[in-house]
Amino acid sequence: MRLIKLATANQILEMPIVGLGSWRAQPEEMEKALWAALDAGYRHIDTAFNYNTEETIGKVIKQWISQGKGRREDLFITTKLPNCANRAADVGRFLKMSLDRLQLSHVDLYLIHMPFSFRCNETNFSPLTNEDGSFSLDYSSDIIATWQAMEQQVQKGLTKAIGLSNFNAEQIEKIYSCAEVKPAVLQVELHAYLQQNDLRALCKRLNIAVTAYAPLGSPGANNHFSSKYNYSGIVSIHDFPDILGHPVVKEMAEKYKKSPGQILLRHLVQQDVIVIPKSSNPERIKANIDLFDFELSQEDMGKLNGLDRGENGRIFDFLFFKGVEKHPEYPFKQRIDGW
Repeated sequence: MRLIKLATANQILEMPIVGLGSWRAQPEEMEKALWAALDAGYRHIDTAFNYNTEETIGKVIKQWISQGKGRREDLFITTKLPNCANRAADVGRFLKMSLDRLQLSHVDLYLIHMPFSFRCNETNFSPLTNEDGSFSLDYSSDIIATWQAMEQQVQKGLTKAIGLSNFNAEQIEKIYSCAEVKPAVLQVELHAYLQQNDLRALCKRLNIAVTAYAPLGSPGANNHFSSKYNYSGIVSIHDFPDILGHPVVKEMAEKYKKSPGQILLRHLVQQDVIVIPKSSNPERIKANIDLFDFELSQEDMGKLNGLDRGENGRIFDFLFFKGVEKHPEYPFKQRIDGW
């Protein structure tokens, strides 16, 4: 397994370039998927407070270690501060809740999940909503103060590294310029249709590793948006195209005798992008990490680079959170301004 060395102040920390995603996984599905992943050699697991997978992941990790199959230090665990806790005063208590769920004394990486903030429903730790169905925005949140509270978690030994997720370039530079503990990782939507070249160039300059979520285009996300949020997008480009079925990808799969998913993942890891595909199918889980016995030619890399649609390829604009575009830290203003 290839490792990406993270920029941390006082320790050497390496992150496996392939991890298991856990968004939208139900408990039984998550348990089976994680066992399959660990057996296949995964040592990097990505979760978040609001995925509701932390408890299952913690249970499996505890069993895996107790059975002598590995050690805690063999694993790289990422979790995230939810958007309803984007306040300095909430960082510590929400990380503590995540650690309790995971049955861990620390995580390897803690991310601010989103730059915008909602008020919190303290009964179930989810975003508050208004009578009209819109989300209750917290305009008092300060991402600099939140980052400073994240830094304190490193100092306390509750996380080895900290980072950002779904932040835009301006927001990243704002955090970076005042940070004592620099962001080690940026996790963003990144796949063949949304390659984020300018953002990745910024991260390279700042020595921030990039993790791609939805690296296969998140098949099934449209069903989730419509069923949970009654949201189907606001323009025609939100038709959730089938990247796995693109003729160029299928042609390369035949050429290299690999699956379309392996082609798309190899395209990213060959550029030192960390990937966290989610699957519940043991065969696909195994295939998603089997990326290191072949290499795409420069010509084929160029063909895949040519699939980039820029902002028109974005799936996760978070507009399913009704009213979120009114928050001053909403990161994709250009999508709203351009329509």
